[in-house]
Amino acid sequence: MKHTLRFRAYLSDDVASEAWRHIDILRQIRNHTVRDYYNSDYNDRPSDYDQHSKLKDWTDQWPTFAEPSQHAAQQAISQIHSDLETLQERRNEGYDVGRLQWQGAGDFRSLSYNQSSRFNVDYNTGDDRFVRLRLEKIGWFNIRADRDVPPAEDIDEVILKKETTGEWYVSLVTTVEDTPEKPPLSEIEPEDCVGVDLGITSDIHTSENLSVDTLDMSDEYDRYAREQRKLDRKEHGSANWENQRRKVAQAKRAIKRKVRDYQHKLTTWLVTEYDFVAVEDLDVKPMLENSQNAKNKQDAAWSQFIGLLEYKADLHGTQVETVKPEGTTKECAVCGVETNKPLWVREHSCPACGHTEDRDLNAAKNILYRGLKQLGAGRSESTPVQTALPTLTPHREAVSAKRVVEAGSPGA
Repeated sequence: MKHTLRFRAYLSDDVASEAWRHIDILRQIRNHTVRDYYNSDYNDRPSDYDQHSKLKDWTDQWPTFAEPSQHAAQQAISQIHSDLETLQERRNEGYDVGRLQWQGAGDFRSLSYNQSSRFNVDYNTGDDRFVRLRLEKIGWFNIRADRDVPPAEDIDEVILKKETTGEWYVSLVTTVEDTPEKPPLSEIEPEDCVGVDLGITSDIHTSENLSVDTLDMSDEYDRYAREQRKLDRKEHGSANWENQRRKVAQAKRAIKRKVRDYQHKLTTWLVTEYDFVAVEDLDVKPMLENSQNAKNKQDAAWSQFIGLLEYKADLHGTQVETVKPEGTTKECAVCGVETNKPLWVREHSCPACGHTEDRDLNAAKNILYRGLKQLGAGRSESTPVQTALPTLTPHREAVSAKRVVEAGSPGA
């Protein structure tokens, strides 16, 4: 499987200027490729190979297109077709997706190389804290070696990106050969199975009645709001405006980093504590567009959480199954009868069988049921599904976000 290592990069002014110039030209190539694709006949849209072949003609017509590495240009075109495939997959699954959009100056912020002949690694810097990296047509620069940097021949892809804060980062994609095998369902013990309900009042609620609090981000959002107000008072495009824009970007980055760090620790705990994790597959975009709780749901970063969970499951040999969330809150985890309830009602009470328990716990149990069923187990089977979910509800244990941040997992 692919494994990505991210490092802080330190580019000299000349190298940084050249790298950013190349990235902007690649943005123009990307936009031209997207336009060429959508301007073609619907039944005769060009393939990845077709547009790679057109690149030579485009560079003849617009010589600027020839200035960056042509390999990087081909990578930018390939990424477009990868994005198109993703959009089609989502469309086939019934999601309402649009088209690839035009990207303005500053929207496209990275370039990539996936051939080892296009980059090189030099460990002889005289400082153990840094390693030098060379990219074709850009030059040499330092990266901070806060972990082992693989040799060039072991790197599948190098991605150089300039963040909105002005900082540069390099991602090195490698292949991990020896990953643990995921155990088959028949070999998983009931106590090693868990369903996860994603929430707002709590970050997650598990089928074992473990509730993990959401992060307190009030200080970070106050800082972000202050910096944004200062930016609004600056003259757009001035030097002071640009300096303040970076401060806004830094405040926003602090929020993203705190959320991501929290989710890293939470997902690591789940995949090391359990052999099977079922989680709801939420379509976040329409929920953000239509819900009055959009800000809270965006803060929860559910899509990022699921992505990290699946990625780490591959590293640790854990089964992760995503299930459709529709009806998990309404359906009774004991008898299956559906009961409508407004969002403010936090307790599930079944009129058919009389079963009563926390609303999120009931949903988490249903998520576990569905996940196991998708892998071949059902409510009537003895393999984990029946024995994993006792009829009696245990006392709810709430875990604070502070414990996750300080200890690295809610189970510590």
